Amino acid sequence: MSEETPGFDEKPEVPDAGQDDAEPKAADSATEEAAASAGDASQDVALLAQLDQARTALSERTADLQRLQAEYQNYRRRVERDRITVKEIAVASLLTELLPTLDDVGRAREHGELVGGFKSVAESLETVAAKMGLQQFGKEGEPFDPTIHEALMHSYAPDITEDTCVAILQPGYRIGERTIRPARVAVAEPQPGAAPKSESAEGEAPDGLDTDAPDKG
Repeated sequence: MSEETPGFDEKPEVPDAGQDDAEPKAADSATEEAAASAGDASQDVALLAQLDQARTALSERTADLQRLQAEYQNYRRRVERDRITVKEIAVASLLTELLPTLDDVGRAREHGELVGGFKSVAESLETVAAKMGLQQFGKEGEPFDPTIHEALMHSYAPDITEDTCVAILQPGYRIGERTIRPARVAVAEPQPGAAPKSESAEGEAPDGLDTDAPDKG
């Protein structure tokens, strides 16, 4: 009869390899997730930085474009203003040369000499000058204005209250608001010491009566 060695029939417990391997794998997975998260975060930061750079570049380019557009608009306005000024100067120079001829036409009209073909030519010339913007000014009885009138004669008049153009010796001409020749006029000033008509009429006694004479009763 054989004796059984105690414990030989019992198999030794072998540790579960799956459990031992699970813990390192879980740690490795957590590390990978953390690394992935860190990588995603750094990638997001890099993308945000690139987006900020793109926005900054876009703002700078937009500002440059707006500045160039404003400079171009200012340049166009300057060119247009200079073009208009040059045109006005050229027209004014041409019409200034025609003023003596227009003066002759005016004198001929005053003396009744503007007849026949000469009348037709003169009227055509005046029409063309008017289309180019030439305007004649200066009328008898209007107040004297030294900015548009040139006084060639001077006198006094009792029936006026301010300096007045009493005769137009040579009409003035303007183009728009620009005077190319002042009107040459004769000017009359109020008579020194003259009283207004209403006051003189009130203090005036009837003819033949002496207001200072005593009442003979």
